[in-house]
Amino acid sequence: MAIFSDKKKRGCGCGIGSFGIGSILAMIISWTSWHSILWTLFHGFLGWFYVIYYLIVYGF
Repeated sequence: MAIFSDKKKRGCGCGIGSFGIGSILAMIISWTSWHSILWTLFHGFLGWFYVIYYLIVYGF
């Protein structure tokens, strides 16, 4: 018997639905760079990895 079984897991509230801040930021950067929905979804899936890659390659 779990003590907290009646409470819902709500997460940290850092994102919208299943998207976190890193995914949203990656999608915005991707859209402004490539203007492609497919690339935007792909980079949104990668999240923070794409954001870090963008900063390394293109700088601040």
